[in-house]
Amino acid sequence: MIKHPSRHCSVELQALPSRIGQVRRIVSAQLRYWHLDPLIDRAALGVTELLTNVHRHAQPDKNCTVEIELQLDRLTVSVRDHDPRLPVVEDGTEIAPMATCGRGLAMVAAVSESWGVRPHDDGKVVWFTLPAPTATPKTARPQRRVAEPTSRLIAEPEPASAGAPTPAHAASGAPATAHATAAVPGAAHAPARSAVAS
Repeated sequence: MIKHPSRHCSVELQALPSRIGQVRRIVSAQLRYWHLDPLIDRAALGVTELLTNVHRHAQPDKNCTVEIELQLDRLTVSVRDHDPRLPVVEDGTEIAPMATCGRGLAMVAAVSESWGVRPHDDGKVVWFTLPAPTATPKTARPQRRVAEPTSRLIAEPEPASAGAPTPAHAASGAPATAHATAAVPGAAHAPARSAVAS
């Protein structure tokens, strides 16, 4: 069963090797959905270690619940099982350097900001936290005030009537002064006829 309101996701499972891979993918997908891609590797590694501990050590069964929760600038990942015995941090010197699991809580401690364990009903909860990158507002682009399609239409001079002098800006292709001010907020749009009137 999977529940995921806006900033909370929980998965109930049996901590079997085949299910651990599925939970890694669920956690990774949820963090991508929350735009927390930089945390995926550490969160997936941490949850794998916690679920491996449940698989290897939890009694009387392997049923557990994985929860991930985002609160402000902190992501909390926790695994709740039915074994009330508290976990022990093992010495990492006896583990093969290239092993992908088995480092247990030493690995969780290494990849996380903080971690801990607390009793819960008929079992315990082991958790760790990761600092979540704060959302930075995108810098607003300066609004373009010139060369808008409407100003190009206004900038086209009307044909001069017979005998009327042609303004210098019309002959050179430079926009009239009225057109530059028309693009400034609050300025009234002057019709093209007023731009060529003498």
